[in-house]
Formats: sequence, C-alpha cells, structure tokens
Amino acid sequence: TTPTTAFPLGSRTDDPVAMYDADVFTVSANLAGVPALSLPCGHDPDGLPIGLQLLAPWRADAQLLATAHAIERLGPPSVPPEEIAR
Repeated sequence: TTPTTAFPLGSRTDDPVAMYDADVFTVSANLAGVPALSLPCGHDPDGLPIGLQLLAPWRADAQLLATAHAIERLGPPSVPPEEIAR
C-alpha cells in the first residue's frame, strides 16, 4: 500500500523524503488510531505486487476484516507474475 510498486532494497536510503513518501498512505491510519489493512489486489506490468489499503472507523475491526474477506473471496487478484513473463 504505497504510491508506487516496490523499489530495490537500499535504493532510497540516501533520500529521506523518498522514504517518507513510500509510507505516506499508511501514516494517516496510525495517527488516527483506526484499523487498517493491506491486501494484494494485483500486479503491475513487471509482476510486482500491488496492495489495496482498507481503513475502517475506530473499533470497526470486525467490519474491516469481513470486508477484506469478501474482497478476497471474489477470486485471485490478477494474473500471477509468472504468467506475465510468458
């Protein structure tokens, strides 16, 4: 659950703003104290995973988990990376 897909390990250690930007969408749930989760929702053209972040109102953990479960039951998020490479 980031603005972009994964970047190479260690590639942004010299740029603290870039590192912060990678977490920018997860900070609001932490600051507000609301439940949040990320689940896979597909892959980019390079086969890197894409995450979908869900947030719920305070103390609505069960509703959040039920919603995530319903989304997962819809089926596989997308073509697996090994299929993209073919």
